[in-house]
Amino acid sequence: MTGFLVLAVYIALFAASLLIVNWVTRSFFNKSDYTALKTVTFGDESAVRANRVASVLSVLAILALWIAFTNSTLPFPQAKGPYDGQFSFTYTSTLEDGRRDDAEVVVLVHKEDLQLSRDEEGKPLRLPSKPEVEAGDGFARNDSLIIPRYGSKIISVFGNDEFKRGDGAKVTHLNGQAVDPGDRLELEQGVLSLTPKGGVFFEPATGFRMARLYLPAPEVTTNRFLELNADGYRNFTLLEHTWASLQRVLFGFFFGALLGIPLGYAMGLTNWARGWFDPIVEFMRPVPPLALIPLMIIWFGIGEESKVILLFLAALWIMAIAARAGVSGVAIAKVHAAYSLGASKSQILRKVIIPNSLPEIFTGARVAMGVCWGTVVAAELVAAEKGLGMMIMVASKFQLTDIVIVGIILIGIIGFLIDVVIRSLEMWLVPWKGKV
Repeated sequence: MTGFLVLAVYIALFAASLLIVNWVTRSFFNKSDYTALKTVTFGDESAVRANRVASVLSVLAILALWIAFTNSTLPFPQAKGPYDGQFSFTYTSTLEDGRRDDAEVVVLVHKEDLQLSRDEEGKPLRLPSKPEVEAGDGFARNDSLIIPRYGSKIISVFGNDEFKRGDGAKVTHLNGQAVDPGDRLELEQGVLSLTPKGGVFFEPATGFRMARLYLPAPEVTTNRFLELNADGYRNFTLLEHTWASLQRVLFGFFFGALLGIPLGYAMGLTNWARGWFDPIVEFMRPVPPLALIPLMIIWFGIGEESKVILLFLAALWIMAIAARAGVSGVAIAKVHAAYSLGASKSQILRKVIIPNSLPEIFTGARVAMGVCWGTVVAAELVAAEKGLGMMIMVASKFQLTDIVIVGIILIGIIGFLIDVVIRSLEMWLVPWKGKV
């Protein structure tokens, strides 16, 4: 339910931002004469450029949603949070002979992350103790309990009563309302219900914010990032983990491109190479690289070689197909024009085919780099001492979600920066893309 709400709010922020930016642009920045009119030609890639204002607003919207739907302490608007505090409810214990007695249960719902927080002296905060209550005079005795928010608990109301369930006592009313096993009572503080076996069950209201276990707040993730930089994780600093993964990805991609691009050119230029290699490439293309991990371990062991070779195979087929598609997409009119001007086959390859196939190759490189980053996480599961993938997977086993988020953000940032570099190279080497 929270996920659908986040998506709905994100779409609403997108629509509102689009309307506001368009209105501001039309009102204050656009010319109103005929020179301001522009016709966008579909298929002309240069006609559509990323709006940097929209990019900034997109990042800010994601950050705002992150704050709004987590238990962040930052001073920004937040969605309805989970209940924490103290309240009480009454239950009625009914005996087989018809006698009844009411008792009160005081419930304290505390913040589950108290044990992870620190006081002014840096000492861990202790969990609060159960509220003190008077037992009362009837056979049903008052009681108290403590529950963490986002938790739930079956309340043993008969624990200190004179008559237990074995004596024939059962709960027939909650807050004065008659209930049968399976009935639920909606309260402002949460849901109070009777289990099929007659036990009292309480689940505090969670609101629309996610628990720290599922999504830590931005400041929690930032603090963990700083801590990893200072103290490291599992005997290695965060920089060492990052560099280990980056090296594997770059080596795997480099060798995959080094073999895949010539292979793709051969498949695109000769019938024999297309017939010989096409079954292999088309067979391996849909095979997930993760499925090859057992073979890599058997063939190459659990060292660095198996990880790099796995990433090499992840990039190889993508680069081969991209190069083949680039060669196949060269306009035959350009080749004929080169022949008519007296160009040799090697000149046509260097001056016509390779330059015109570069856009497809760069697109394949961007895709292959993304696949390599996705593969390295699984590759580092196997006997890796360091690496972002190893850090993420080990942290997930101990439910250290903040470390997982740090690793994911770093992978995304590095992948984005590599993509920017590839796009910059493409703009430098292929400035005519989308224009001719």
